[in-house]
Amino acid sequence: MPLSDQVLPLYQVIKQQISDAILLERWPAGTVLHNEIELARSCGVAVGTVRRAMSDLTKEGLLIRRRKTGTIVTGRTPQQSLRFFFQYFRLHGLDGGLQYSTARVLKLEQRLPVEVERTALDIDADEPVIAIHRLRMIEDAPVMIDLIAMPATGLPDFPDDPAELPDHLYLHLLDRYGIRISAIREQIHANLANDEDASLLDLEGPATLLCIDEIAYDQAGAAMIHARHRCRTDKHRYVNEVQ
Repeated sequence: MPLSDQVLPLYQVIKQQISDAILLERWPAGTVLHNEIELARSCGVAVGTVRRAMSDLTKEGLLIRRRKTGTIVTGRTPQQSLRFFFQYFRLHGLDGGLQYSTARVLKLEQRLPVEVERTALDIDADEPVIAIHRLRMIEDAPVMIDLIAMPATGLPDFPDDPAELPDHLYLHLLDRYGIRISAIREQIHANLANDEDASLLDLEGPATLLCIDEIAYDQAGAAMIHARHRCRTDKHRYVNEVQ
């Protein structure tokens, strides 16, 4: 997107571009950045714009300034960064520790949206969505069912082979399409497991699941992902931290 068409202030746009380069490891830890004048010239903005963006990133810990060397990528990540959504699972162990999960894709298809998807994504009934049905595993034990829908328009050449589906969708959207998930809205409720839930999650007898209805928005404020998660919480807790 041209800088002139961006919704955010220019310094925020430059800040996001630098953050994304660090996040995607195009600029790994230890990288020495060009000086502010060169960065401003390459981005087509004023030096003050770049200076403000880099100042914010220095305060947040992504960059560090050294007198003789210049500005360096630290490799650290601030707590408020959306990297937690990219790399971490929001179900924690009973001891509070972060859990790392793997995904097993049950179904991947392009189809017409159901009503709840049309409403959440603000699309017409004839606009296809990419639908993903997958199972999240921790140490080979199933813990969460994901039902995900994304507008197919704007996602050309999205993988249609489950084996090629990226595990971290947010990172793939950013890296492949330049779509940055910038806001998420969740509604949480409890529900009894149905027969399919019990089969997929290895549940015995009546069980209550934590259900999360999620809409993720891109940098322009457009709904990009509608997801429904159904989680077992007998050994895990859902943790949502705002700092």
